[in-house]
Amino acid sequence: MTTIIGVRFKSNGKMYYFDPQGLEIAPGTGVIVETARGVEYGDCVQGNTDVPDQQVVQPLKRVVRVATEADMKTLERNKKRADEAFIICKQKIEDRGLEMNLVTAECTFDMNKLLFYFTADGRVDFRELVKDLASVFRTRIELRQIGVRDEAKMIGGLGCCGRELCCSSYLDDFHPVSINMAKDQNLSLNPAKISGVCGRLMCCLKYEHEAYAELQKVTPRQGSVVDTPEGRGKVVSTQMLRGTCKVQLDDSPEHSLTEFQCTQCCMVKGACRNRQNAAAMAEERRKREEQEDAAAPAPKKDAPKKSEAPHQKPQQPRSPRKPAPQQTAADELPEDAQNELSPDGEGAPRRRRRRGGRRRRKPNGENGAPEQNSGEE
Repeated sequence: MTTIIGVRFKSNGKMYYFDPQGLEIAPGTGVIVETARGVEYGDCVQGNTDVPDQQVVQPLKRVVRVATEADMKTLERNKKRADEAFIICKQKIEDRGLEMNLVTAECTFDMNKLLFYFTADGRVDFRELVKDLASVFRTRIELRQIGVRDEAKMIGGLGCCGRELCCSSYLDDFHPVSINMAKDQNLSLNPAKISGVCGRLMCCLKYEHEAYAELQKVTPRQGSVVDTPEGRGKVVSTQMLRGTCKVQLDDSPEHSLTEFQCTQCCMVKGACRNRQNAAAMAEERRKREEQEDAAAPAPKKDAPKKSEAPHQKPQQPRSPRKPAPQQTAADELPEDAQNELSPDGEGAPRRRRRRGGRRRRKPNGENGAPEQNSGEE
């Protein structure tokens, strides 16, 4: 367990944990603490409390001391200087012609840094402005661009309900708000009615969203088919907070609606879907038939009748087939052809010499052996 105290630096700001360093600090007491940007003054909103180590981000910044009378005078002097810096910075912005809206200015407790918060539609090159401010105040200058929701939180104001803005009164942080929350609550989607003074969706849309999400589980959807004590019908509208719905019965006139309790209506699963599918299929079938009729070719006037036989091409006479070549005996061949036959008389032609090849030597002696010289002349 870790002992901590909760400190806020602004009335509508976020609470931060600090190490009390063994001091007993009651809620509502002013303290001087160490922060990332230097020594700061804050108000204790949660006294000494032991919390699990998993809920604390270590290391904790420490409490320097409980605020004294001198510290309170320094705080008042710093506020006056911040107001003067705001006026000077606004004049410098006009002189430079920068497209930025200055929101507020503040300085650290030890006067080591001046911070200016502004809004702008895009990026702004304020380097020359920083040089001008540094030459006037002789301290560190920091400019921060913020969003419109942060601007409304810093300035404050009244909402459409007549009360102080939630973000400037008690909200520690901003939570995401979507248009689906307005749809689930059956609210008008007119941007002027569901937007706050900052121009964004009102933060209060999230407050009742969980309750409406639970009521949706027991409320039939608009457009669904339900069974009622008086018959089957279609849900036209619902009142989730009252737990009622208006149904147009199938047997009733077109503009006749009957109100039932949601507990008396039993939703027919798939009935509405089947009706929509049937209508979609009928429409698709009708379009397909129209396309087929438009794509069908018009009948020709000179088209032949089906009973008439089609025109046939005249058949051309076939050429007579050539007779196969006959084998000729060796005796019937001419002399030139007979000389080419082999000496064994089997009719196999002799193998001719290739062109360009080497000529074989003929045998000079008997049985193919070459003749030998006897050496006699």
